Amino acid sequence: MTELIMIKYGELTTKKDNRKEFIKILTQNIERLIKEEYEIIKDNSRMYIKCKNVNKISKKLQKIFGIHGISIVHKVNNNYEEVLNNALNIMDKSKKTFKVITKRADKNFEISSMEYSKKIGGLILKNSNYKVDVHNPDIILNIEIRKEGTYIYTDELKGIGGYPVGVQGKGLLMLSGGIDSPVAGYLTMKRGVNIECLYFESPPHTSEEAKNKVKELASILNEYSGKVKLHVVPFTKIQEAIYKNCPDNYMITIMRRMMYRISEKYAKKIKAKIIINGESIGQVASQTLESMVCINEVTNMPIIRPVATYDKLEIIDIAKKINTYETSILPYEDCCTIFVPKHPVIKPELEKAKEYEKKFDYEKLINECISNIETITDFKENKFEDLL
Repeated sequence: MTELIMIKYGELTTKKDNRKEFIKILTQNIERLIKEEYEIIKDNSRMYIKCKNVNKISKKLQKIFGIHGISIVHKVNNNYEEVLNNALNIMDKSKKTFKVITKRADKNFEISSMEYSKKIGGLILKNSNYKVDVHNPDIILNIEIRKEGTYIYTDELKGIGGYPVGVQGKGLLMLSGGIDSPVAGYLTMKRGVNIECLYFESPPHTSEEAKNKVKELASILNEYSGKVKLHVVPFTKIQEAIYKNCPDNYMITIMRRMMYRISEKYAKKIKAKIIINGESIGQVASQTLESMVCINEVTNMPIIRPVATYDKLEIIDIAKKINTYETSILPYEDCCTIFVPKHPVIKPELEKAKEYEKKFDYEKLINECISNIETITDFKENKFEDLL
């Protein structure tokens, strides 16, 4: 009998031509986790990991996108006696009822799945005090019959699904210290996009605590990827120029237009295909449809807004699930909140925005910002494996 971790791919099974590439990238992402000696065996429907600490590694795998289910399985030879003995060993003795579900991946195996379940179920009844309950059992004994052996297990940890990070290329996340943008980053990674983060800081108007807060958020997102980088933009001069030259009600509109210009230039520099942000329709003045049209005008790069149609409570639920919420609500202001006017325009006019921008040399300031970006790759001086 051999104890292994079995991984079910889930959504990857819907891919035909690209499945091998997806499984290859998933394997690479998993290998980033495992420090000890291990062996990975994989095919188009399952992956098996042979390692010493199966319980520890199984829990870590719950933060890897592209995995639908994780089970600790026992591999035995394809005969009744070994299946029965190992089944009785792994079944929880405190439970009273059970059900057997057999999947016969090896179609040349002489007994059908239904007949095999009945046979093993009958042997368990004869050799234990368990009773059968096919509708609401305390234990489900899963049996998978394959050419190389039979795999048996009772429990399955739920994976987070999606596609492996990296199969869709790279995106640049406009990461603030708020609740929404980390959730947007998480949801984008779930679709297989590797993200790097861009944070706009305005010292002395924003504090070191605000920057550390964003570093913590990037660190949490990195637990789901291991590839996250945080690029910090020195935004002070641009923000002060906007404050001095633009009407109060247009300050946020102009500021967001500048952020998009910087994001596009830097996205191209790091070869990202998309820009991602946490905008939610109508949530604030800069996120009305009219504002989005006016702000979006400065770039032709695709803008992905994963939480655009979510309400705040839905976003908060996800933030709590992925462990970013408590950090996001820490009371340190970022550059999007320090100069917020009392009455920002909710239906900005594009021509007015362009006219106000002519009052200062923003191209020069943008190029200066980009040339002085600070990149952070190590969070808390920990690597991906240690964070998990």
